[in-house]
Amino acid sequence: MDIDAIDQLEIMGRLALAAMLGGFIGLERELRGYPAGIRTYALVTFGAALFTDVSQLLGGDDRVAAGIVTGIGFLGASVVFREGYTVRGITTAATIWSATAIGMAIGRELYLVAGLGALLVFIILEAKPVTGRIDDFMRRIGGELREEPHEAEPPPINPGSSEPREKRDG
Repeated sequence: MDIDAIDQLEIMGRLALAAMLGGFIGLERELRGYPAGIRTYALVTFGAALFTDVSQLLGGDDRVAAGIVTGIGFLGASVVFREGYTVRGITTAATIWSATAIGMAIGRELYLVAGLGALLVFIILEAKPVTGRIDDFMRRIGGELREEPHEAEPPPINPGSSEPREKRDG
């Protein structure tokens, strides 16, 4: 199979676009101080686009796509950690998974889908402060809806006596 220079340049253009969109997503993560940043996401989208492009040239779209998803599942699982009763890294894993899909879309020449997908991922990630405020608001409302416990009288000294302490002492 001989691929001419024009086709190879088209592939390189797709790879550059994939790396830029991945870097765009990674920028948000890096600015927020997460370990997976610009380089990680650029490489994930770049790799997914390259595997998708090469698989099209070789005629094995479905198997290679399944392999990409499986492989990225292992990468995503490596960033999820349990700390006590909380789990950390779920959003990072989901973002890596989404970046992979964006790279695959570019490899299939679905540029509009990939561009809008990257923008939506960025918007969703930026929604964290908004969702945090909504969560705080809901917790406050939930606390106000719960019945406040009434102050109880102190228990009697003698468990057999039903009189309050003040009446017995004095």
